[in-house]
Amino acid sequence: MNAAPTTVEIGDRFARELPELAVSWRAEAAPAPTLLVLNDELAGDLGFDPDWLRGPDGVQLLLGTQVPAGATPVAQAYAGHQFGGYVPRLGDGRALLLGELTAADGTLRDLALKGSGATPFARGGDGLAAVGPMLREYIVSEAMHALGVPTTRSLAVVATGRQVQRETPLPGAVLARVASSHLRVGTFQYAANSADVDVLRRLADHAIARHHPGAASAGNPYLALFEAVVGVQAELVAKWMLVGFVHGVMNTDNMTISGETIDYGPCAFMEAYDPETVFSSIDSWGRYAYGSQPSVAVWNLARLAESLLPLLAEDQQQAIALAEGSLGGFTARFQDALADGMRAKLGLAADTPDEVAVPLMNDLIAQLHQSHVDFTSFFRALGHGARGDDEPARGLFLDLAAFDAWLARWHGLNPDADAMDRANPVYIPRNHLVEEALTAATAGDLQPLHRLLEAVTAPYDERPGFERYAEPAPEDFGKYRTFCGT
Repeated sequence: MNAAPTTVEIGDRFARELPELAVSWRAEAAPAPTLLVLNDELAGDLGFDPDWLRGPDGVQLLLGTQVPAGATPVAQAYAGHQFGGYVPRLGDGRALLLGELTAADGTLRDLALKGSGATPFARGGDGLAAVGPMLREYIVSEAMHALGVPTTRSLAVVATGRQVQRETPLPGAVLARVASSHLRVGTFQYAANSADVDVLRRLADHAIARHHPGAASAGNPYLALFEAVVGVQAELVAKWMLVGFVHGVMNTDNMTISGETIDYGPCAFMEAYDPETVFSSIDSWGRYAYGSQPSVAVWNLARLAESLLPLLAEDQQQAIALAEGSLGGFTARFQDALADGMRAKLGLAADTPDEVAVPLMNDLIAQLHQSHVDFTSFFRALGHGARGDDEPARGLFLDLAAFDAWLARWHGLNPDADAMDRANPVYIPRNHLVEEALTAATAGDLQPLHRLLEAVTAPYDERPGFERYAEPAPEDFGKYRTFCGT
């Protein structure tokens, strides 16, 4: 493997510290690579020259076929509960961790690939990815970042020039993904299943050093690690709920230790408010519906707790009691984060008492559900009400008397319109616009993709010419279904 002529160093910390959880591997060569989209800002933050990345050597790095000396690309091992069923050996079936690099802010980031070819974890799959799903992850992850939701980031998508066989032949692509790390609940499940407590301990120490260093000085560092993961996941899921995001596949191998959103397969944004909203074609029972996401997060974290039990205490019953006590903190942390976020969306002062704010929020949610109101449009329209014009919001409701009574209570709290504009996006990746962009890109037209990205990466700034990006899907778009793309 030839060294890439770049000054950016890619380390091998994960591969070196946890060789039991890594398999050295190489990306497949691409017959006719073409760079489809590059995240210039992120590239600069990581120390890359965007112009170099656009060149032939940079594209080979983005494909994983040419990496700097010292990098050790590996497929990571992990297990996972998929739709509730435990699979002891999953791992990176079509992904590679190229290694770690240091960002401009001094933090360590993973650089990984998706769609780079089959690995020993491929489980019979081809290890490849199509242009559409990789661009979906690029669009949605960058939109989530712009919305202030912790997330993995997308550096680039490169078309490979290879056809990928799904229901029909599709053009292939590789996504270059950046993350605080790719450590998952499933990583801990895999280590625990090995019955080697030393591996589990080294993994926990690695996670503490990388993500939650404050846990190292706690009386029980591994309990502190668990509590930290509970906290960041509670706040993450609250942020999902506040923007109407439906992850779609909250398996334990898709829950990070860092608290970042990962894996944008069958994800989508809810339009008409309904807690039972499901988009994933394979979630026929609604396990991962919008309103179920907090309870699923608790379930997943319980699986992390089970994996950590040997480190929490020598006596198993004591370890279980400790884990249960810490897991119990999720609900309060989640509810506080959700209430604080809703205060901001409603323009309420941060010190508005819970006994006033929470009933107001709950009554509003009930009315949004009853009238099938578009979640994103409503809050932006409500901002006009804080400026004296209630009609844009009133026009969205069926029971005007009930909504007018709610408005009177809300106006009595003197909402801040400017604060609402900072908390409520104009633009999200509307499902029909995402599909429009992906269909065009698959056919070779990238203009709709770039236009959509222009809207959703500055989601709070209302701009002329972008009106259609703020509107819900037309009625003839029909019931939306998403697919994993594997």
